[in-house]
Amino acid sequence: MPIVAQSTETTDWVSRFADEVIEESERRAPGKPVVVASGLSPSGPIHLGNLREVMTPHLVADEIRRRGYTVRHLISWDDYDRYRKVPAGVAGIDASWAEHIGKPLTSVPAPAGSAHPNWAEHFKAAMTEALADLGVEYDGISQTEQYTSGVYREQVLFAMKHRGDIDAILEQYRTKKAPAKKQQGQKPVDEAELEAAEGSGAAAEDDGSSTSGYYPYKPYCGQCGTDLTTVTSYDDETTELSYTCTACDFSETVLLSEFNRGKLVWKVDWPMRWAYEGVIFEPSGVDHSSPGSSFQVGGQIVGLFGGKQPIGPMYAFVGISGMAKMSSSKGGVPTASDALRIMEPQLLRWLYARRRPNQSFKIAFDQEIQRLYDEWDKLAGKVADGSVLPADAAAYSRAVGTAAGELPRTPRPMAYRTLASVADITAGAEDQTLRILSELDPENPLASLDEVRPRLDKAETWINTQVPAEERTVVRDEPDVELLTSLDDQGRESLTLLLDGLESNWSLDGLTHLVYGVPKVQAGFPADATAKELPAEIKVAQRTFFARLYHLLVGRDTGPRLPTLLLAVGQDRVRKLLSA
Repeated sequence: MPIVAQSTETTDWVSRFADEVIEESERRAPGKPVVVASGLSPSGPIHLGNLREVMTPHLVADEIRRRGYTVRHLISWDDYDRYRKVPAGVAGIDASWAEHIGKPLTSVPAPAGSAHPNWAEHFKAAMTEALADLGVEYDGISQTEQYTSGVYREQVLFAMKHRGDIDAILEQYRTKKAPAKKQQGQKPVDEAELEAAEGSGAAAEDDGSSTSGYYPYKPYCGQCGTDLTTVTSYDDETTELSYTCTACDFSETVLLSEFNRGKLVWKVDWPMRWAYEGVIFEPSGVDHSSPGSSFQVGGQIVGLFGGKQPIGPMYAFVGISGMAKMSSSKGGVPTASDALRIMEPQLLRWLYARRRPNQSFKIAFDQEIQRLYDEWDKLAGKVADGSVLPADAAAYSRAVGTAAGELPRTPRPMAYRTLASVADITAGAEDQTLRILSELDPENPLASLDEVRPRLDKAETWINTQVPAEERTVVRDEPDVELLTSLDDQGRESLTLLLDGLESNWSLDGLTHLVYGVPKVQAGFPADATAKELPAEIKVAQRTFFARLYHLLVGRDTGPRLPTLLLAVGQDRVRKLLSA
């Protein structure tokens, strides 16, 4: 029995599941590694909804590791699934790819220009890289390798021999309602539930065919390579199996005891794996948890294989807030790789860690990402000063690292919104970026941009890929003489007060104090007067002053925070643009 380290937090959802999984693992397989599992189908870009399939067991597995236990987190790559349809939005893919429908994903060529040997490996690669960045430790299992090497031979023969028992279980659900339509972000139903509704064996699961016509195994055709096959007979004693292919009229008789070109249908395949691997914990999406769906049916079928159903929390969908220039399939649903281009791994881990699996949440690709980063930095500050709540501390700890140690982090994490504003204004010019960021805090100037990387790079990518061109900031080359000469005395005075205070307030804090203070001074109040000491009219005057500055500097009503914008423009240019 390992020495149990103190749990990161005894009340958060991760710890509660860890308690339950450890207890169940000790009951089922005492002394053996705790096994948790995920399943991913590389049928196209693996999106952020699918990532929850991985992050939920990862976080639980990591908590168990922190307590001193050995854990195996299995990720089954369902790369032996059939190629179902030509996905939209994948570069270089057109209708001609329909000729591959029905083949295993590992038998379909990779998209044009890919360095990978097949379709499955192409889409696995991006997810594998993202999981490494996220610090996810796992054992990957290729279902193509498992089936084609004969690893599951005994399980396949067992399922065929006990097809009547399997059919009897499925019969209980054939009159039930079909699984609810999946919500965006969930585990793709087309690679799971729908597989069980096609072909000879699977079709029988839905049409009530007799036991003699039901076969839980789908061979891939020996001529055209598709699974558009129908098993016509099977002999339990000799394992002789005959099938025909509806796509090419090919027929063949094989010995299933020697044949490795096919797989169990999904509703049998999944519980078979639970038993084979000894899985204790595996979450599933809403589509797999409805009446008659894979998880519920699998809970009965797994017993035939001598196993037990895992602890399986249902996870809710993951939404997206704003997208631009996305190229993922299924209407541009972004992937983990897309998210990691604009945010650090710690933030993405935190979004999954802070919400219970049955709680939906959104991942921001629009302006909301700035607020999320503000919230994250505020949480880091509370952790540092000890004022953080226990559950928040647990989520933070799980976000910044794993049992193996902390993830690489930005040495000097300046505000994301500030970095994004500077990247916007400078168009990525490193010398100008360093100048501006160094002036934010003159008493502790930035020595190198490496101090603010990778957060700076993420913010710059966000600006370049997610902010529409019409919302980008372009500083004027020449003063707006017409607007300047049209100002009344109060308007000219406000600019004079600002320009007179530039040099002595040339820092982020100083300029913040200055731009908010000008309307106060004009109204007869001290520049440092608080909101409680001021009439409501002051806020109106501030908004008017800010809009005027934006027009004079960038020709719009709004833009980056004015203190940051002023620093970016520089004193000389500010004076030029604000002087009549």
